[in-house]
Amino acid sequence: MSTFQAPKGVSEYVPPRSAAFLAARDAFAAAAARAGYSYLELPVFEDTQLFARGVGESTDVVNKEMYTFTDRGDRSITLRPEITAGALRSVLEHNLHRGALPVKIWAVGPVFRYEQPQSGRYRQFYQVDLEALGSQDPAIDAETIALAWDYYRELGLRRTALHLNTLGDAECRPAYRASLQAFLRGLDLDSDTRRRVELNPLRVLDDKRPEVIAQLGDAPLIADHLCAACKAHYDRVRELLADLDIPWTENPRLVRGLDYYTRTLFEFDHPLLGAQSGIGGGGRYDGLSQTIGGPPLPGIGFGLGLDRTVLAMEAERVPAVAGTAVQVYGVALGDQAAREVFKLVTGLRRAGIAADQGFGGRSMKAGMKGADRSGAAYALILGERDLAAGSVQLKDLAAGEQIAVPLTDIVDVLKRKLSS
Repeated sequence: MSTFQAPKGVSEYVPPRSAAFLAARDAFAAAAARAGYSYLELPVFEDTQLFARGVGESTDVVNKEMYTFTDRGDRSITLRPEITAGALRSVLEHNLHRGALPVKIWAVGPVFRYEQPQSGRYRQFYQVDLEALGSQDPAIDAETIALAWDYYRELGLRRTALHLNTLGDAECRPAYRASLQAFLRGLDLDSDTRRRVELNPLRVLDDKRPEVIAQLGDAPLIADHLCAACKAHYDRVRELLADLDIPWTENPRLVRGLDYYTRTLFEFDHPLLGAQSGIGGGGRYDGLSQTIGGPPLPGIGFGLGLDRTVLAMEAERVPAVAGTAVQVYGVALGDQAAREVFKLVTGLRRAGIAADQGFGGRSMKAGMKGADRSGAAYALILGERDLAAGSVQLKDLAAGEQIAVPLTDIVDVLKRKLSS
């Protein structure tokens, strides 16, 4: 065992479990591409003020959970606690919003929050992120929700539940905010929560402590304060989801943990994950661009947790099919055969066939054991007599059948067999 270990609260994925991580990540990449979303590669650290202003200084994320440090240029830098603010910063910096709208982008990578580690909650975790910028059409809201829903279904998850709410906008939320504050001021709350009531009362609705939740039963609801435009927008989103046969649960107290959300809000839960049941979510953030110094640019997006998605796959016993599985495994008997197998395996890879081989001059028994462990469908066995005959033994590892194939034909033969 090494002297060093991974830092506390870091999720690592090693074989064979890493196959599930790859399956979840790659399935999302394919889903985003099918819907016309382009990939965005982003830095994992940004100017601290991007998150302070974008995420919101009243949030726990900014106040308690960010990894912030001063670099050698005396700049305050923060490891990203979420991806949306950085994605929007990049779109504005590179003028993508000056082209065709909406700008449709997606990203993937690690995210950092200083939290108490537990199952499904890490200090370094992984997200896939999707954003659509430049349109207020409720159809874009429905599209992003549908894309996430279909992604989970494509992975094989059947227990995922969708929760919906709306938070209104700058026109109708102030009246609701005042009503909620008046209600919360009458509750038995600790001093920190009372400060939150004055800064951002909606965040109190996101409190997970039982003693707070027990007092919120009669809290006013945003649905009772929506303006006509926000109500029409939300009605249209729900109509479009119903057209797609996507079920949801109305959750009038859903607010999530970030300050930039407006109007449509959604979250995906998985009932088999216990306390950390939220596996992804997002919403509309029409004022975020102005908050970070940009022009008016409405947007909607989401972040889905890859770690919790993997946990959900494991809870539902969804098999992970990794795109990197070995199809053919080479076994060499003798030095000259080893050189030829090396050439064969490389040639197979160049032909688009996933291939591996045994190393170190191992015996026939050890070589075949390696072939079985690789998960390959076929083994290529090459010895001195095969070399002399200009052929190679092709063994079907599932059926146990073995035939001799000319070395010059082996690539074409394997292509036919693997495609049938």
